[in-house]
Amino acid sequence: MLIPQEFNEIRPWEPEDFPVVFDRLLNSDQFKKVLDFLYPGVPVEMIEQKLRGCKDNVDFQKTFVYPFLDKLMKKASTGYEMDAPALDKNSNYTFISNHRDIVMDSGLLDMCLINNNFSTTCEIAIGDNLLSLPWVKDLVRINKAFIVERGLPMRQMLMASKRLSEYMHFAINEKKENIWIAQREGRSKDSNDRTQEAILKMMTMGGQGSIIDRLVELHIVPTAISYEFDPCDFLKAREFQQKRDVEGWKKAPMEDVISMQTGIFGYKGHVHYHAAPCIDEWLHCLPEDMPKTDVYKVVAEHIDSEIYANYRLYACNYIALDELEGTSAHADKYTVEEKTAFDQYLAGQLAKIELADRDEAYLKERMLTMYANPAKNFLAATK
Repeated sequence: MLIPQEFNEIRPWEPEDFPVVFDRLLNSDQFKKVLDFLYPGVPVEMIEQKLRGCKDNVDFQKTFVYPFLDKLMKKASTGYEMDAPALDKNSNYTFISNHRDIVMDSGLLDMCLINNNFSTTCEIAIGDNLLSLPWVKDLVRINKAFIVERGLPMRQMLMASKRLSEYMHFAINEKKENIWIAQREGRSKDSNDRTQEAILKMMTMGGQGSIIDRLVELHIVPTAISYEFDPCDFLKAREFQQKRDVEGWKKAPMEDVISMQTGIFGYKGHVHYHAAPCIDEWLHCLPEDMPKTDVYKVVAEHIDSEIYANYRLYACNYIALDELEGTSAHADKYTVEEKTAFDQYLAGQLAKIELADRDEAYLKERMLTMYANPAKNFLAATK
C-alpha cells in the first residue's frame, strides 16, 4: 500500500522497511544485550534468522511479542481474557480505553485480539517521550506503534495533532487496521478514569464532514481494562507525595523506564478486558445542531460511562472502598481471608516506597483510592 509521505515520521514500520530496520537493530549493542537477557544462550544468528523471516508486523508480533508476553503472564498473573460480544471480528475499530500500564494495556489487548480470532491486531498510539532510545523507537514501530509527538511549541503542536488525526483516519479507513489509544495523555494515577476532551478534539482534526461524521469514521469502541493488582501502585503513590511536597516536581529521566519494567514484570493478579459496543449508532442519535463543545463533553461522558459499567471488579476494589470510607457496606463482596490478604499486599507495596519524609497515612490513602475508584465509578454507572 502507498502510504503518504507526510506520515513517514510517525507511522509504524511497514514490511518494506524491515530489512533496513532489522540491520539497525542487529547493529545496536543495547538491543543485543536485551536479546541476551530474553534469550539466554540462544545464538544471535538464530534470532536474526527468525527476525528476517517475519513477513509483516502481525507475523513479528506472533513470532516474538506474543510468546514473550504469554510466558510472562503465566508467571505474573492468574489469567487474562477479553469479552467482545458486540464486535464484528472482521471490522476495524478504534479501541479507546482507560490507561493503567504503559506497555501492558496495548500489549495484552493485541494478545486478546489474537486469542479471539480478530482479523488483525492494533496500531498503538505511543508518546515520543517514551522513545528516547533509537532501538526502542524502531522496535515499537515494528510492533505497530505510531508516534504521538509531545512537548512541541503551540503552532507545531497543532500541526502535529492534525497529522496524527489524519494518520488515524488513514489507518482505519485505508489500511483497515485497528487502533488503540488511551482515553487520556498519561496513565490515570488514581484510577479515576476520565476521557480527555482534548483527545476527542484531536481525533476530529482529520476525516471528513461534521464532528460526529469524523468520530463515526473511527468506529470508536470504549474498552474497560481491569487489573486486579497494579504492579506500579507504589510508584504512583510515591509520585503523588512528591508532587504534593515538592513545588514544580518533575519525573527523573529514568522513571518512565522503571515504570515500564515494573508494569511488565510485576504481579497483576487477574486481568480482564471488556469491549463495549461501537458507539457509531449512538453518535448518529445525537442532535445535528448540538454545539461543538457539547458534542465533545457528551461523547467523553458516554465513553466514561461505558468503561465504568464494564469494569471487572475484584475483592480488593470493594475492600479498598470500605477501608477508605470506614464502613463494611460491601462486605458481602469479599471474605475475611481476602481482606487479610489485601491488607498484607498493601503493606508490602507501601514498604517498597523510598522517600526521605514518608507520609505513611497519605501514601496508604492514595493506594486505597487507586483500588477504590473503579468500584465507586462502577457503582455510580450501574445504579
